[in-house]
Amino acid sequence: MRLIIRKEEHNDFQAIHDVTTAAFLEAPHAEHTEQLIVKALRDSQALSISLVAEDREQIIGHVAVSPVTISDGANGWYGLGPISVAPSRQGKGIGSELMNVALEELKNIKAKGCVLLGDPNYYHRFGFKPLDNLVLPGVPLEYFQALILRGDCPQGSVSFHESFLVRG
Repeated sequence: MRLIIRKEEHNDFQAIHDVTTAAFLEAPHAEHTEQLIVKALRDSQALSISLVAEDREQIIGHVAVSPVTISDGANGWYGLGPISVAPSRQGKGIGSELMNVALEELKNIKAKGCVLLGDPNYYHRFGFKPLDNLVLPGVPLEYFQALILRGDCPQGSVSFHESFLVRG
């Protein structure tokens, strides 16, 4: 495997759609709109970071990062997700590579922090953890996690971009 993590390009859009659809097809927790969310974020110009994992010129993974709103008015915070890896390539470290590069990109743009919704057993290894003073209404605290990159932690309710409300 010759894994390359790079920024998305215009000619990657269909492959990103396909890998995202496939990655969430059998996921019991998914709403199966993840590929539509990525497109809506892109169309709204709210896709702050969009990286692909490529092996021999084939897109096998993708991660999206977009700004979030926090009720206390804090800025510089982002939401990570969806993150997708082709089913046949899962469990081989590709998702971890996408995460690590996305976090480096967030540091490069001087982000203050990042939030995500996901399995605490997986995301804990990247430094994400639930924070009592940051909540996503309607979501159990342990699944909504944050990573402070610089400065203090804001306090309040987090809202993801409206693109996350898209339905199939």
